[in-house]
Amino acid sequence: MRILLVDDEVELTDPLTRLLQRQGYGVDVASDGETGARKAISGQYDLLILDWMLPKMSGLEICQAVRSQALSTPVLFLTAKDTLDDRVDGLDAGADDYLIKPFELRELLARIRALLRRPVSPPALPQSVLQFEDLTLQVENQLVSRGGKSIELSEKEVQLLAYLMRSPHQLLTHAQIYSAVWGEGSAPSSNALAAQMRLLRRKIEQPSQPVLIHTVYGKGYRFGAAT
Repeated sequence: MRILLVDDEVELTDPLTRLLQRQGYGVDVASDGETGARKAISGQYDLLILDWMLPKMSGLEICQAVRSQALSTPVLFLTAKDTLDDRVDGLDAGADDYLIKPFELRELLARIRALLRRPVSPPALPQSVLQFEDLTLQVENQLVSRGGKSIELSEKEVQLLAYLMRSPHQLLTHAQIYSAVWGEGSAPSSNALAAQMRLLRRKIEQPSQPVLIHTVYGKGYRFGAAT
């Protein structure tokens, strides 16, 4: 069983990694959210253990990124955020369990065993046809149309549009888009991402048509009709 531990507290991750390895688990560690997200969405882990407050990208955003990829990997939050609203937010984002720091190691190990005993559904197949209002994307055939008119997109533009269309009305951060569309080690600069978005907008948004891709300045993008 492989576990991904994402936490920036070395004084926690080092002893916890040794403990889990003694229990027979394979453990990888990430100390920031962007690295954790890239590893998490790879789909090679049986359990994700996430801190909430992380550099670059929060544990909540990692969980959302994992679920947006139709991955059913169990997620356990280890966090000092202990209000009811925090727990609700974590569970709504797709977490399976929630343990407040500080915690007893016996309880943590028991919760890990319980999560790993749960049957995990196979990942859902990606939707082959995506539809939003008058915009249609046939993912496998890379065919795009809006208002009945065909639109030519590059392979990367199809991947980017598909990711946006699968998460309508949600804020997708730059880090989430990098991880989902470009993958680990090949993310473009922020300027390159902005340029790619401009090209995509020109193709799917004519002057007479409602805007679908909205910039959330300093954070990322949101796909959908303006509210």
